[in-house]
Amino acid sequence: MASPTTKYICIHGHFYQPPRENAWLETIEIQDSAAPYHDWNERINEECYAPNATARVLNNEQLIQDISNNYARISWNMGPTLLSWLEEHDPATYRRVLDADQASQRMFGGHGSALAQSYNHIIMPLANARDQQTQIKWGIADFEHRFGRAPEGMWLAETAVSTDVLEALVDNGITYTVLAPRQCKAIRPTSAGEWREVNGGVDPRRAYSCRLPSGRTISLFFYDGNVAKAVAFEGLLNDGRFLADKLMNSLDASDEVQLAHIATDGESYGHHHAKGEMALAACLDAIDRNPDFRLTNYGEFLELHPPSWEATIHENSSWSCVHGVERWRSDCGCETGGGPGWHQRWRAPLRDALDEVRDRLIKVFEREAGELFTDCWEVRDAYIRLVLDRSPGRSEAFLSDWSVSSTITPERKIRMLRLLEMQRHAMLMYTSCAWFFNEVTGIETLQVLQYANRAIHLCEVLTGTNYHPDFLARLEKVESNVHPNAAVAYRDSVMPARIGLVRVGMHFAASSVFEERPEELKLFNYRSQIHDLKQLRAGVFRLSIGRMTIMSGITNSYSKFSFAVLYLGQQTMIGEIRQDMDKADYQAVLPELEEQFRVGHVTEVINLMKDHFGGQSFSIWHLFRDEKRKILLEMTDRTLRIASKSFSDVYYTNYQLMSTMRVNDLPLPDSYLAAINFTMHRRLFDLLSGPCTPDVSRLHRIVTEFIHWHHDWKDTARLHNAAEHYVHTLVAQAFHEPDLWSWGLEVVTSLRTMKLTPNFYRAQTVFLEEWSATYAAALTADQLENGLSVARELELLVGSIKNEAPEAEAVVNP
Repeated sequence: MASPTTKYICIHGHFYQPPRENAWLETIEIQDSAAPYHDWNERINEECYAPNATARVLNNEQLIQDISNNYARISWNMGPTLLSWLEEHDPATYRRVLDADQASQRMFGGHGSALAQSYNHIIMPLANARDQQTQIKWGIADFEHRFGRAPEGMWLAETAVSTDVLEALVDNGITYTVLAPRQCKAIRPTSAGEWREVNGGVDPRRAYSCRLPSGRTISLFFYDGNVAKAVAFEGLLNDGRFLADKLMNSLDASDEVQLAHIATDGESYGHHHAKGEMALAACLDAIDRNPDFRLTNYGEFLELHPPSWEATIHENSSWSCVHGVERWRSDCGCETGGGPGWHQRWRAPLRDALDEVRDRLIKVFEREAGELFTDCWEVRDAYIRLVLDRSPGRSEAFLSDWSVSSTITPERKIRMLRLLEMQRHAMLMYTSCAWFFNEVTGIETLQVLQYANRAIHLCEVLTGTNYHPDFLARLEKVESNVHPNAAVAYRDSVMPARIGLVRVGMHFAASSVFEERPEELKLFNYRSQIHDLKQLRAGVFRLSIGRMTIMSGITNSYSKFSFAVLYLGQQTMIGEIRQDMDKADYQAVLPELEEQFRVGHVTEVINLMKDHFGGQSFSIWHLFRDEKRKILLEMTDRTLRIASKSFSDVYYTNYQLMSTMRVNDLPLPDSYLAAINFTMHRRLFDLLSGPCTPDVSRLHRIVTEFIHWHHDWKDTARLHNAAEHYVHTLVAQAFHEPDLWSWGLEVVTSLRTMKLTPNFYRAQTVFLEEWSATYAAALTADQLENGLSVARELELLVGSIKNEAPEAEAVVNP
């Protein structure tokens, strides 16, 4: 084998999730298909993104001996929409992702492994020139904001490329990108003049230089398509050593510098392929141990071995469509399934409809923003800075930098922000996922239609011109495989998502009935200022009356409301809200409303509400999905507490009878089985949902009765989630309160006895990161033994320990 400095290996992961946020609330509402998780971002994070930051490395006994931050040793990009979600919802993983880029710079000669991404995953060759530039600038700005450095490379959505896109990359300082092998048209040595057409048969083991019409160049890497396909579809992740061998064997024994590299969806490593992150970690370890090969990233490889070959590209080509970019503008035949006879004839008219919206909004933006900003398109490029940080005072400072006037009134500020938001949503509506799948009414397409709806609505608010009827007429001509046309699903699913300040006001008003501190209530990107509030109760009945101002945290638009909400128990809620009620009228009606409520005259209360607050009526069904569920679950929980007593009465009253029947092999009636299942589940769930306070007798009773009844859990997902969170919290707490190790041991062994198999990877990570020989030496003998026993239960590698020796060797190998 040649010198190890001539054989390099690089694995690239494209980690990305499409935007799923409600276009008005700027947050992801609950997605039932992702159960037991709140939404698909959370589910895939638990299966892929977080595990790749803490991948398990096993020893020969299949015990965890180490954790690997895979991101530090591979090349990768993570879309801005996903990174922003991680930052808010899993800051620990987000921090590990950022740390991985720092570690990769130390490992690979100062070159970070993270690549930037065109901002919201639009198909760049199909975008107009301005959107291409903004997408690149926003992707770079987002990258610099998070990673603290300029990116060297940029990942293009679906690796879709054209010459003008490459020129735009170079315009913005990007030095390389990664493409599929079939996107290469021709190659030649830089010292020779003859081009050789390869049409996909390019040698992926070197870097290439692409000379552009402007006279500039950009470096291109064409990944190994065969190995990448085997990772995605042929089981190469069943064993990480197979992947390592496949990559190493793709390089020959010559002295020529060669690079084995692949690019795949990052979700392959854990989401599409269970435990794929462990296979990736094992692969990286196997390569690291082989002295003949060296892991690298693209930036380091380019510095060490600049391209000695040139390449040209196939215009408008991509990695996931053999027809180029046709998958995103025509019925090319590429799809992911569907019913018999399904087609994608909807793709072209959908894009045409959005193009019409975009072009109309360009004219509006240039006309309206031209009167407010020094340069409307430059301010759009710069707007990402405000999107990334909307902290108090930021919007004023940003707008002042770009305003043609030194004075920015509140109304002018709202107008300026609405114009920029209109353009942001006009780009979000081109997110590529909308065209990728089978049906125009799929959730991905409905998502971009929601962005289009938002952009059109902002235009109407700004100018009074309503383009929505024209857009709806366009959608009525877009064919669907499951509806008469796309407009049907648009009316059913997209239009109800449209939210104004009145709808937000309704929600705050309804929530004020249940919230103990409604003045602290926040709703996504809206905030309220409560000027007055009365909360009255009479048995199960509740009445909330108040005045408030609702403000958008995005556009700063605001409105004042007066409201009255009557709750009559269960799901029955009656609300009235209006914007034009003055303070004197409000105060005048309060005494009578309160008096009628106190004496139980419900009809009079409702009449007074309608007479004085009657602007718009609402009920619990007008609330946003997550908050509606929250309130309904609170109501349900009250009912279940009553039901729980009934089930418990049946359970304990008939305990001996049920036991006798069980011993004599008599089948238990369904009502008895229901009582056992409900009582067992609720008792364990209540314990796992509470504080990490030891209660051994309570836990032992649950375990004893599990064994007694030969119980079979009916809803393990809910129990597993509770157990995962509880054990994670308990292990973290035990490092500060070592006496808790004994309770931790009781919990994890009891869960195993009760045949529950939670995923303890977060608890494992805490243990491996926190445990050390120094920590172990400070423990008492009992604490040490209990801590080691917890480690064994969590399948962690532990060494031999002499409890009497404070200088005992490390018990884990972090």
